[in-house]
Amino acid sequence: MGQTVNNSMKPTAAILENIRQVSKANKEVKFTRLFRYMLRPDIYYIAYEHLYANNGAATKGVNNDTADGFSEKKVMAIIQSLKDGTYTPSPVRRTYIPKRNGKLRPLGIPTFTDKLVQEVLRMILEAVYEPIFLPSSHGFRPNRSCHTALKDIKHGYPGVRWFVEGDIKGFFDHIDHGQLTALVYEKVKDARIIQLLHKMLKAGYMEDWKYNRTLSGTPQGGIISPLLANIYLHELDKFMADMKAGFDKPKDRVFTPEYMHYAGRVHHISKLLKKETDPSRIAALRKEQKEKRAQMMKLPVKSQTDKRINYVRYADDFLVGVVGSKEDCENIKAKIKVFLFERLKLELSDEKTLITHSAEYARFLGYDVRIRRNGQIKNGGQGYSQRTLSNKVELNVPLTDKIEKYLFNRKAVMWADGALRPVHRGALVTMTDLEILMVYNAELRGICNYYGIASNYGKLGYFAYLMEYSCLMTLASKHKSSVSKMLKQFKDGKGGWCIPYETHKGKKYMYFAKYQECKAPMDAKDAIPHAVPETIKSHSSFESRLLAKQCEFCGSTDSKRYEVHHVHKLKDLKGKSMLEQVMLARRRKTIVLCEKCHHNLHNGKA
Repeated sequence: MGQTVNNSMKPTAAILENIRQVSKANKEVKFTRLFRYMLRPDIYYIAYEHLYANNGAATKGVNNDTADGFSEKKVMAIIQSLKDGTYTPSPVRRTYIPKRNGKLRPLGIPTFTDKLVQEVLRMILEAVYEPIFLPSSHGFRPNRSCHTALKDIKHGYPGVRWFVEGDIKGFFDHIDHGQLTALVYEKVKDARIIQLLHKMLKAGYMEDWKYNRTLSGTPQGGIISPLLANIYLHELDKFMADMKAGFDKPKDRVFTPEYMHYAGRVHHISKLLKKETDPSRIAALRKEQKEKRAQMMKLPVKSQTDKRINYVRYADDFLVGVVGSKEDCENIKAKIKVFLFERLKLELSDEKTLITHSAEYARFLGYDVRIRRNGQIKNGGQGYSQRTLSNKVELNVPLTDKIEKYLFNRKAVMWADGALRPVHRGALVTMTDLEILMVYNAELRGICNYYGIASNYGKLGYFAYLMEYSCLMTLASKHKSSVSKMLKQFKDGKGGWCIPYETHKGKKYMYFAKYQECKAPMDAKDAIPHAVPETIKSHSSFESRLLAKQCEFCGSTDSKRYEVHHVHKLKDLKGKSMLEQVMLARRRKTIVLCEKCHHNLHNGKA
């Protein structure tokens, strides 16, 4: 940023907001002095607040570095290493998690220090880039989600005739490091930021205690990876916007001669009916008028000479809606392929990038998308007829290859007599009754929430039935009983069933979730932390707690060092010690401790 401003007294949150406003006001501005904000302690406290609540905060990378033990001293050590250039990201620890298809997916786990530095850099870069990202991009952005992408399709794609389903081969693993840093440097003219980014990209990974280099792709498991992916594909978004500007033609439609012929005859008959007095002649005219109107409704009203491109992207998935010919779609696909290869060194999958007529289903973000064309005619009132559901977007749940597959993967159903039948899940019978119900409720809510905007949402009623009876059968198997006895045991006296459990406030009841109540709102947002808090404060509450230099357990104010004790989940606390009771009372996963109390805690003395 060109002008010199005394920012020494400003909190970093306010500075990030200023960067965002500058970027929003002038999308061509270059930022030259961003690294200095990496050296401000308060931004690390905000970053810690973003990270510590995540389940991965307590997961170890290649060393014992986790969210536990965070301190002012640690922040200053990180800042010093960035100042003198000695900061070097550790390789991520590679592990594997099972996929639904039975295969394994590699997962990278960075150290917590590296997560912290990445989050700080992400906040700074997000303030620069978020204002210039285009509305067509929905993935990993504040206040956007899969549902906002689908909403744009629902409201922006009516009338499209073709879909181009975009598929980029191995996108996240094939991002070119040189190209990515060059793209960032076009906007961020700060050599130290670029150097830091380069280090993160080249950190590598450890697998079976063997170091492996990373030659391409974003940092595995990295906090910053989604933002870097959006920066990379922002070039595609701009390319599609330029293509749209050159392709789109305004709606220059005229009535078709065929339609006008019948419309003229219907209008003429209406005039004749006003003058005619002969009953037989009136009946004949009305019959003819009805026939002509029926023929009118089968014809296109106007000639469609207009052209239009619609484009929506979520991460590396994109869907292009085209008003035009199939040849137009082939040309669009070819241009995208060339652009991705030449500009971004990526490959468009020919076999998976499908061109689909909009009357058929295209797949996007797990939904089946099509344009509903219904020839049905209904009475529009006052004796007029109108067409129904013409050119409207339909978003459907793919029942067979998504819902059925989901049920089979979780071993909740089987085929019997040509139909799906619920079965008990042996893997769950060692859990408590409440835990079993919680698993089923979480799974049901997850599916129903995601598909809550589907046109055929009611079809999930059968899914809910199968899940409920699989749950009851699992409980029956655990207790060596039957479904009917389980229903009798857990009945609530109002026609439903629930499982009771005790809390410190007394007995409560958990019911099986009702799928009708699990819908997500149309504008549901991803939980992405924003670079700039809605309310800018001089200090965050967490920062104030840590910098107060007072132990929140013993009250000591004379310790040389104060550290944050962090637990993975609140439910991990059993309340057996006084310190755990304090954390439970405050409903916090963190507590600021003096060095002595923290040492005693980890040695079983607190």
